[in-house]
Amino acid sequence: MRGLTERLRQGGIFVWFSGTLLAFCLAMILCLVGFIAAKGMGYFWPGPLVQVQTPEGPVLGEITGEEGARGETTAKIQFHVGNREIFGQDFRWVPTAGLGAQEHPKDAVLIERLENGPFIGRVVSLSHEGQVVATGAAAFSGALDHLPEAGRLRRHIHSIEKGRVGDLNRRIEGIRLSRRKLEARGDTAALQVLDARAAELQRTYDQVQASLEQSRAEAKAWTLGLRTADGQATELPLGSVVRIVPANAMGPLAKLGVYLSRLWEFVADDPRESNTEGGIFPAIFGTVMMVLVMSVLVVPLGVITALYLREYARQGWLVRAVRVAVNNLAGVPSIVFGVFGLGFFVYGLGGSIDRLFFADRLPTPTYGTGGILWASLTLALLTVPVVVVATEEALGAVARSQREASLAMGATQWQTLWNVVLPSATPGILTGLILAIARGAGEVAPLMLTGVVKLAPAMPLDSTFPFLHLDRKFMHLGFHIYDVGFQSPNSEAAKPMVFMASFLLLLVVVILNLFALNLRRKLRARLGGSTF
Repeated sequence: MRGLTERLRQGGIFVWFSGTLLAFCLAMILCLVGFIAAKGMGYFWPGPLVQVQTPEGPVLGEITGEEGARGETTAKIQFHVGNREIFGQDFRWVPTAGLGAQEHPKDAVLIERLENGPFIGRVVSLSHEGQVVATGAAAFSGALDHLPEAGRLRRHIHSIEKGRVGDLNRRIEGIRLSRRKLEARGDTAALQVLDARAAELQRTYDQVQASLEQSRAEAKAWTLGLRTADGQATELPLGSVVRIVPANAMGPLAKLGVYLSRLWEFVADDPRESNTEGGIFPAIFGTVMMVLVMSVLVVPLGVITALYLREYARQGWLVRAVRVAVNNLAGVPSIVFGVFGLGFFVYGLGGSIDRLFFADRLPTPTYGTGGILWASLTLALLTVPVVVVATEEALGAVARSQREASLAMGATQWQTLWNVVLPSATPGILTGLILAIARGAGEVAPLMLTGVVKLAPAMPLDSTFPFLHLDRKFMHLGFHIYDVGFQSPNSEAAKPMVFMASFLLLLVVVILNLFALNLRRKLRARLGGSTF
């Protein structure tokens, strides 16, 4: 009993208890992340195509779920049957009662396409400009041979639509706005020059459109004849095919190639099919860019506030009240910040900017609507209390002897702060930035009001002058998860995308934090700053 009392007095048992709880929490976090990663990463592996005979007819697809134990009368199997334009649904539950034996036909294929989800069935013919050139196995081989060229044509069409056509549209719109200004001034000579430029741009636009139509016709020249498991026939232009996966006829290396191709497409391409297929690169890019812009905005604001409160303000009840207010800001619901950002930044500040500098574009808003700048400013206000508190603690941790030595050498208070205090407190300031990044990257509610969208037509950073477009709307991984998980009309197809997008969001936050941690470590080693 005396030994237990001594242990309690020394606190050793509480140390072990705290360590055990910490290990348990870390294990739960790792298990959760592992579960999310497994559910997401496993989606890209090509599963076998199973065909079974049911009382209603044959069913062909990937088995994606089961309910009930096998042998029970209520047991069911979920098939991903695809062919949405034919069956009206991508997934189908089939009772196991009366189900025939499972078969794995070698000629069954899964065709990923641009619209209507995947097609699951068989390739029966290959046609060129309406003429059948191959059937059966030869048609399948011919489709694989011509698929790379069809993909090149599709990417060429997409690049022209997003690049050249978009640039011409912006230039034509710029001329239209300039024309309105000249008409108001009555400058006839300048109007004639502008009309000549507009006519030249229109001719260029017509030429690009003609080239696009030719490329689209070439993409539709080759056509696949397809048949479902129950004998229904359809046709599909080869230009709309992303990849053909004969899962039952593929070896491990071929499946690995498909897996890596799908994974790269998910990370590097644009979304399609209501965000349930394709990639999420715009969401990754938007998340990273928003966090970077937020960091650039929140650090000066938080550091200046902390410097004033710690170094310049006369300590008293007013400063204590301000500190209490700053600390309480961290507990305000994020949606409140979103409403403030919408009212003050978007409608107030953005509307004023439009009236002063973009009056010729009204009533179409430029800055008077949601954009990445207003979203970043809103999140900067949301996370500034974290930076203020961390910076104050870092400033307080700087040894008083360093300040006194600098002042004794004749330096002013500002020179002491700039050359002695701030360098020593920089690691602690970066600690606040790391915490701000961790919170800001995962917020969704304020973004829904200040600039995030389901699908952004153009990214905030591109090759068009002025290159960085802070007025544009953007995509975000957090909102993408919400949209796909809760707003998608095809919830079953969206499940793997939710897991994978969640895993990528965690990965982005970890990478950003690791970068900041590494920077803090290097600064601490070089400057010998605070240990906060």
